[in-house]
Amino acid sequence: MGRQDLNYKPKVVVGLSGGVDSSVAAYLLQQQGYEVIGLFMRNWNDASVILEDECPWIDDSRDALMVAEKLGIPFQVIDLSETYKERIVDYMFNEYELGRTPNPDVLCNREIKFDVFLKAAMGLGADFVATGHYVRKDSFINEEGDEIFRLLRGVDPNKDQSYFLCQLNQYQLSKALFPIGELLKPKVREIAHEIDLSTAAKKDSQGLCFIGKVSLPDFLQQKLSIKNGGFAPLGEYKSSWIFKQLEIIGEKFSFTLADSVESISEDAMEVILHGGKEKFSVESKTLGITKEYKIEFEGISHFIKNQYDESQSTSIKRWAKEFMDEIDCPECEGSRLKKEALYFKIHEKNIADLSQIDISELNEWFLNLDENLSDKQKAIAVEITKEIKARSQFLLDVGLNYLSLNRSSKSLSGGEAQRIRLATQIGSQLVGVLYILDEPSIGLHQRDNE
Repeated sequence: MGRQDLNYKPKVVVGLSGGVDSSVAAYLLQQQGYEVIGLFMRNWNDASVILEDECPWIDDSRDALMVAEKLGIPFQVIDLSETYKERIVDYMFNEYELGRTPNPDVLCNREIKFDVFLKAAMGLGADFVATGHYVRKDSFINEEGDEIFRLLRGVDPNKDQSYFLCQLNQYQLSKALFPIGELLKPKVREIAHEIDLSTAAKKDSQGLCFIGKVSLPDFLQQKLSIKNGGFAPLGEYKSSWIFKQLEIIGEKFSFTLADSVESISEDAMEVILHGGKEKFSVESKTLGITKEYKIEFEGISHFIKNQYDESQSTSIKRWAKEFMDEIDCPECEGSRLKKEALYFKIHEKNIADLSQIDISELNEWFLNLDENLSDKQKAIAVEITKEIKARSQFLLDVGLNYLSLNRSSKSLSGGEAQRIRLATQIGSQLVGVLYILDEPSIGLHQRDNE
């Protein structure tokens, strides 16, 4: 009887982004009796303007696949990169060129998720599409007897995303489901943890719709030519040695300084940015005599670093530093641990949490640890925890109770570094050793100075 069959399950295609929200949305729909299919949208191919640690599509698609496997639902990847460029990226460039600030996420929802993606879902025989947006919808019957759909704010005031869906039409709304719109974000993460989803602790994406976090200046600058400042550190064309070298590289890779940065081949871009071992021929004319010699281009990135490391000029160092940065990985937030390691907790703390608290609190936490372990866990952990408690006590004994384990060594003062070495020596428990401290009255214990 087709769709009149009482056993018929309505089919919904969920846009699995690799984040916790869409993951839980898929789970909730599955629990509500829908036949669920996971579909990941690949919207961008150019990694040169994406801050790779934030949200690379390969990692996201892998996370989406892991969720689909956990839930036991079919999973596919759909490549919408060409359509995304035509409808979203080109629009962004045009708007900026006209002096207006675009809103690509609003357009992405209307043109990609609930148009191209929706059509792909209908092609799979779906009745609905669903996303992890924090919005709700309802409907009413108007005087003409038509069902009118309305978009409503999400229950969570901190996560409401109704604005980003404000341009959806009636047909798009009629086909859309928003399973987590009635939930608060903490509840969504709680559900993910309860069912052991791999995305449960994953940080929220702050980037462009299904792309990731984009370096906007780089994103826009790719449209500029080299001559007009396409490489920000070099600025606009000037008669200098580095632009002369770029012209020579252009002859090798068939581009000119008038070409846009985005049109330059990957091989050429690799040489421009990072240099290479290949040497290029340069002609030099002096007093009517032409000579040819070979040069090896070091790459713009190495050039900047060398200027910062070797220049004695404060202004040049300041210039170089504008293009150098140290950022914490947003996924591990600087803990330098894989997210799988951060997922495991004992008494509400993972290994990164413990490394952030001071030594005195850490020592107390380990002293009380047995209360939160089973007999089997105690047997496994006994030697490890014994060693940790002993070492943390050594640090307390030399007055380093205020330090944390994630403290950078280069941020330590000379006295702190000296006391850490002292704690290490004490921990070795050598017998018959006398330690003679230089200026022991400074910094070892404040009480010693009173």
